[in-house]
Amino acid sequence: QFKIFHAVVSCSMPAEEIESVSLPVGWKSYISPEGRKYYVNTSTKGTTDVCICVCQLHGAMEMEESFDAEGSFDDVSCLSPQSPGSTSPARRQNKEKEIKETKITINCVTFPVSMSAPEQQLLKPSEWSYCDYFWADKRDPQGATVSGFEVLLQKQLKGKQMQKEMAEFIRERIKIEEEYAKNLSKLSMFPMAAQEEGTLGEAWAQLKKSLADEAEVHLKFSSKLQCEVEKPLLTFRGDNFKKDMKKYDHHIADLRKQLVSRYAAVEKARKALADRQKDLEVKTQQLEIKLSNKTEEDIKKARRKSTQAGDDLMRCVDLYNQGQSKWFEEMVTTSLELERLEVERVETIQQLLRQYTTLRHETDMFNQSTMEPVDQLLQSVDPAKDRELWVKEHKTGDLRPVDMDI
Repeated sequence: QFKIFHAVVSCSMPAEEIESVSLPVGWKSYISPEGRKYYVNTSTKGTTDVCICVCQLHGAMEMEESFDAEGSFDDVSCLSPQSPGSTSPARRQNKEKEIKETKITINCVTFPVSMSAPEQQLLKPSEWSYCDYFWADKRDPQGATVSGFEVLLQKQLKGKQMQKEMAEFIRERIKIEEEYAKNLSKLSMFPMAAQEEGTLGEAWAQLKKSLADEAEVHLKFSSKLQCEVEKPLLTFRGDNFKKDMKKYDHHIADLRKQLVSRYAAVEKARKALADRQKDLEVKTQQLEIKLSNKTEEDIKKARRKSTQAGDDLMRCVDLYNQGQSKWFEEMVTTSLELERLEVERVETIQQLLRQYTTLRHETDMFNQSTMEPVDQLLQSVDPAKDRELWVKEHKTGDLRPVDMDI
């Protein structure tokens, strides 16, 4: 009977502590050409237990695999000799269930099971950072799978669209100001009530002139809106922005595709190992019950193939973990960059909108100044004075009629 164990040694245990653990009687350790350590029980007859151990430095990226047909272990100290079949099926099922409940793979990304793993600390606590909340995939309203990174990219593209629409809104505001200024200027030249006289006529003439002054104020306001608000909104993050977003998208997507490919390799290697183990088990049982003339050399050959299958699986798992670690690092780096870009966008638009309100207040102030001469002349309107002026200019005689004499 042949058993292969793969244990992921906790990174909390230093390598020197692992080395210091004394092996049970009959066990020896060997270093493979690939640099992996094997623990072999040399005391069993017809039974060889091979233990494959690896320590992953990135705790969040560990992918545990167990290939123990009758049990498993978590550290070197558990490598005591066991007789074949000593582990009950119930215990074996509990062990396998316990391992499966530790990690879960979703869309080829391995996550800890929240109920069984210690709570992970956020990378940037209390900041609601992009790098903490977009690791899983989600479904869009049409049912398609959307990665967390795609959600972040969509936010960036939506921000670009909002910026464009704001610029279009300001453009409409500018058009209104220009049309308003044009109509005010045109109205100020209408000859309506041009013959009004006296102090009231002066006030009326100033009021008409104020329309021309106000038209000039609104024309300047529209010009400043174009230069200081609309144009910066249009030029902020030009055509290269979308190209940069595509580069980010392709880079992360390529890493994710690589992860999918390596996960498929892990599953293929897992199946190959299971087949090799089953083949070894069948040959061993046939030899024990004399149902086959298979020689000991055949058994050793099957054992070597099973060991090689275990090596292949370990290599695939290592490559998977390396790929996931790389994807993880790039996700953190890129999501933080997208976060920085979003902060920059919001602050820039905030500044431009503040400039809009400043110009609007200035326009109100200038409009008020055009009304001051009108107010002054209106306060000077004097009906008695107007009457005097008008009478002096238009009088026809100050001799009043008298009675006729007989």
